[in-house]
Amino acid sequence: MQLRFRQVHLDFHTSPDIPGIGAAFDPDEFAATLEKARVNSVTAFGRCHHGWIYYDSKVNPERVHPHLERRNLLAEQIEACHKRNIRVPIYTTVQWDDYTADRNRHWLMIDEDGREVGTKPLEPGFYKTLDVFQPGYRQFLFDHVKEMLTTLPVDGLFFDIVQPRASLALHWIEAMDKAGLNPESYSDRQRFATQVIYDWEQEMTAFVRSYNKDCSLFYNSGHVGTRHRSNVDAYTHWELESLPSGGWGYLHFPQAQRYGRTLGLDCLGMTGKFHTSWGDFHSYKNEAALQFECFHMLALGAKCSVGDQLHPSGKLDTATYDLIGSVYAEVEKKEPWCEGATPVSDVALMTSEEFGEFHPHGGRNLSNVLGAIRMLQELGMQFDIVDSQSDWMRYKLLIFPDDIPFDTRLSSKLDAFVYNGGTVIASHKSGIGAEGQFVTGEFGVKAVGDAPFSPDFIVPGNGIGASLPTTGHVVYQKALEVEPTSGASVLCWTEVPYFNRTWRTFCSHRHTPSSGERKYPAVVMGGSSIYFAHPVFRQYQESAPRWIKTMVKDAIQMLLPSPVLSVKGPSSLISSVNYQASENRHVVHLLHYIPERRGQAFDVIEDVIPVHHIEVTLRLGRAVSSVRLVPEGEALPFTSGGGGITFTVPTVNGHAMVEVG
Repeated sequence: MQLRFRQVHLDFHTSPDIPGIGAAFDPDEFAATLEKARVNSVTAFGRCHHGWIYYDSKVNPERVHPHLERRNLLAEQIEACHKRNIRVPIYTTVQWDDYTADRNRHWLMIDEDGREVGTKPLEPGFYKTLDVFQPGYRQFLFDHVKEMLTTLPVDGLFFDIVQPRASLALHWIEAMDKAGLNPESYSDRQRFATQVIYDWEQEMTAFVRSYNKDCSLFYNSGHVGTRHRSNVDAYTHWELESLPSGGWGYLHFPQAQRYGRTLGLDCLGMTGKFHTSWGDFHSYKNEAALQFECFHMLALGAKCSVGDQLHPSGKLDTATYDLIGSVYAEVEKKEPWCEGATPVSDVALMTSEEFGEFHPHGGRNLSNVLGAIRMLQELGMQFDIVDSQSDWMRYKLLIFPDDIPFDTRLSSKLDAFVYNGGTVIASHKSGIGAEGQFVTGEFGVKAVGDAPFSPDFIVPGNGIGASLPTTGHVVYQKALEVEPTSGASVLCWTEVPYFNRTWRTFCSHRHTPSSGERKYPAVVMGGSSIYFAHPVFRQYQESAPRWIKTMVKDAIQMLLPSPVLSVKGPSSLISSVNYQASENRHVVHLLHYIPERRGQAFDVIEDVIPVHHIEVTLRLGRAVSSVRLVPEGEALPFTSGGGGITFTVPTVNGHAMVEVG
C-alpha cells in the first residue's frame, strides 16, 4: 500500500469530566483547515484511552462519551474530509481503556507480584493494561471493530498500544503449561506474550479483511523493530511513532526507518507538533524542528505524519495548522522527487535488537546501535540497519557493533558475504558464541577474556587514526583482550595504565595515566575485516570521543575506499541518496539542522544555520547527463572522474535536494 505524504495523527483522548465535547465542531471548517494546511490524510478517533466512543454506537451505547454533543462526530469528520479528498483512517485503542479497565478488573494483566499492571488506583492516567488473551475482552474488541467496519466508511484502522506484555493471570499460566512453557521463566513468559500478540494481530487482520479488503492496517507499539519481521503480513505499512522530544530522541527515527524500510512495506514517519509529547496542549514545536523531522523522513524514504490533539470542543487550533501547513507546503513541493524512491546504501549496520532482552517497546534505546547510527550519520555513510534474516549481499560493508552474538548459522552467512567480496568491521564481543569464544574466523582474533585494565589507551598506527597524534588515546569502557590469529595483523596496540583505580591504588581525579607499556591488540586486520577490541560504538554514544570516530572512519576508508556518496561538509550535515526507478534518476538529500540540549529534558532545534559550498561526489556506475537543484530547477555544473561525478551545492539552507539524471 502506498501511503500519502502529508498526514496528521489527531489524538482525542477526552475526559468524561469535560462538558461540551464537539460543541464547536463544524464539519466544513474542520476539513477546510486540514486542506489549507496541505494535509491529505488524518487519523481520527473511534475510541480513546479513556474508553469513550465518538460515533453513534448501537453495540456499545454506554461507551459513547457522556458529553458528546455531536453524537456522530467521527462520521461527520470522515464525510467532510472525503469531500476534499482527505483520507481518514480510524484510531482505536487496544491495551489502554480506562472505562473498560475500571468495570472489568478481571480483564487486566497481572504482574509477577500478583498486581494489576499499570496505573495505581490513586494515580492519574489510563495506563491499566488490558489483556487481549482474555476471552471476554477479545470478543469485545472484535464486536467493536465489526461495528466500525459495517457502519462507517473505513479507509484504514490504527490499533494503538499493541505490545507483547506478559501476564501471570490464571488463564495465562494454564495456557503456558499446555504449551510446555514455564511460567516461572522470564524468557518463556515473554516468548508466550509475543506469540499472543502475533496471533491476535493475525486474527484481527483476517477478521477485518472479511469485511474490508482494502483498508490500511497498523498495530502500534511505539517502535518498529526486528520482532515485526515475523508478523509483517498482518500489516499494510509501518507507522514509526518517534517524537524526539517525547522520549524517543533524534536517533530513534533513523533507527526504526533504516530497518523498517528493508522489510518491503511503505513507511510513515510520525513526529508531533507538541513541544514535548502527546497531550501537551497549547504547545508548539519550533518550526525549524518540524522542518527537520519531516524532511528527514523524506530523505530516508518515509512519508510524513504530525501528531496533534483535538481540543475537546472539536475545533482545530489555527496556530497548529499554520505551523503544520508551513512545513507541509514545502513537503508538497518536494514530493515528486520522493514518490517511489528507494534508498541506495552500500553499508549495513547489524542491530543487536533481536538478541536483546524483551521490552514492550522493542530495542529502541540500544546504546551500541544508537552510537553507530550517530557516528555513521556524522561520517556521511549510506547505510541500512539489518538483522540476521536480511539479505547482506546487497551491501559492500557490514558492521557488527560491540555485542552481536554469533552461532554457526550466522558465521556461515558471514563467510558467504566475505566470499562474495564483502568487507566487515566488528567490535568488542561481536562474533562471540555461547562458549565465550569467537565462532567466526573472519575477524582474525581469538578471545583471551575481559581486558585486565580499564580505562586503557589506543595508540594510532598503520592508517588507523592517521590524523591523530601517535600517542595513547583513552577509551573509558573496557576492552576484550584478544590475540591475532594466523594471517591477521595488529594495526593498533593498547597501552595500559600503571594500575587500575581502586581504593588502594589511585591517581588524580578520574583514572591512572598510561605507563607506556603496550599490552594487547586494540585494532586487528584479518583479511577483509577490521576488528576493534573496545566497544567503540557504545563509547561514542556515551561520550562521543572524536578520536574514536576518527579511527572508525579510517577503518571504513580502508575497507570502502569509494563509497556511493561522499560529502565535504560539517559533521552536523546529514546526507542520503535515493533512486526513483520510474524516472530513472537519483536524488541526493542534504540536511543541516543542529539539535541542542537547551533544557535538561530533551534536545531542541530552533535555528536554521545555512552551510555553503558543499562538495558532493556521487559514484553510481552509470553515465550522468544532468545535475540540478530541485524543486528550484537550478542546473549545477559537474565533473566526471574517478568512477563518479562531483558537484558543489552553493547553499544548504536546512534542506537541499539534488536531482541526478
